[in-house]
Amino acid sequence: MKPDTASKPRLPRNVWVLTLTSLLTDISTEMLVNLLPLFLANVLGVRTSVIGLIEGVAETTASLVKLFSGSLSDRLGQRKRLAVLGYGFSAVAKPFLYFASGWGWVLGVRFADRVGKGIRTAPRDALLAGSVPSDQRGVAFGLNRAGDTAGAFIGLAIAALIIWATQTDAISLSWQSFQWVVLASIIPAVLGVLVLALGAKEVATPSNNHQAAQTLRLRWQGLDDRFRAFVGVMVLFTLGNSADAFIILRGQERGLSVLGIMGMLLTFNAVYSLLSGPLGSLSDRIGRARLMLAGWLIYSTIYLGFAFAQTGWQVWLLFALYGVYYAATEGTAKALVADLVSPEQRGTAYGLYHAAVGFAVLPASVLAGLLWQGLGAWAGFGPAAPFLFGAGMALLAAGLFKQLKLAVPN
Repeated sequence: MKPDTASKPRLPRNVWVLTLTSLLTDISTEMLVNLLPLFLANVLGVRTSVIGLIEGVAETTASLVKLFSGSLSDRLGQRKRLAVLGYGFSAVAKPFLYFASGWGWVLGVRFADRVGKGIRTAPRDALLAGSVPSDQRGVAFGLNRAGDTAGAFIGLAIAALIIWATQTDAISLSWQSFQWVVLASIIPAVLGVLVLALGAKEVATPSNNHQAAQTLRLRWQGLDDRFRAFVGVMVLFTLGNSADAFIILRGQERGLSVLGIMGMLLTFNAVYSLLSGPLGSLSDRIGRARLMLAGWLIYSTIYLGFAFAQTGWQVWLLFALYGVYYAATEGTAKALVADLVSPEQRGTAYGLYHAAVGFAVLPASVLAGLLWQGLGAWAGFGPAAPFLFGAGMALLAAGLFKQLKLAVPN
């Protein structure tokens, strides 16, 4: 007997176009972003407190822009145009890392790149959510995350090959190797913009002819109470979820070479990519809230592992398992946002969600850097401290999240 395909409609074209765009963009982005902590520490001699500041400012910038771009996409009823603009802005910014000779250069480029991410993220997520029915949201966002992480895997593999071919000392990153990686990142960034511009189709939204859309704008009070509670718990969790740059530095501090770190990152992205689609689909069946809670408990356990890791291979193994947490929560959280708000509010909701979480990244990353190396004469508490703090905050957030009872019909 042939399977009943009528009950499993094909995913629409926009899902595949947005997934391919994410794949190409992340080939470019991940070639660079994961090397930046090593570039700052090994080449420029920057302390972890400054690295945390750079990452925090970058993500906070993206969050502020997301706040307005999501609301703007609701009022205009146009998701695609803003998404293309955002991807294009980032593609133009990245090549300037080639000239970076101080941490101010890195901060400037990261700032500009995150402005682009801020412009595109909420409209892109709203475009994706509006392209599929509710019972396909989990798998659609999971597939998009899978494309994103597959791109990261490919980008990291290319960067690792460049490092292997351009430097003999594998312990620290060289300036010349980093510059070659910057040049190689330009091509996929440009291709990603072209794929989205030529392949995606705008999706009509209720806000186009809905008078209430003109009054929603950035009104937090107009959104569902469950959505607001979810965002509040996400902020609490994020305060302990510092930039992954600190995991990279932890791996090097525990003895991993530059190529070893690249291998660690490749393993993480392979796990993340392979599990994003299946776990996204699982959230459609068992509910988003259950999967989110499980993901946060996994996160807490892994962060405790980072704190007590003794060798580089232990950090490597833990970072591979970290991919399970990402696969379980990243796409699921975005699908849950769509479940908790009305269609005409999705752009605004995604903007507020990304903004709230992103604003928490700045204090989280700065605090992680201070806990590790301190400031001035204070030496901090050591490399384990930010991970112990993150594990504790995750457990606290998970306990509060369980009380929200966010089960919604799928």
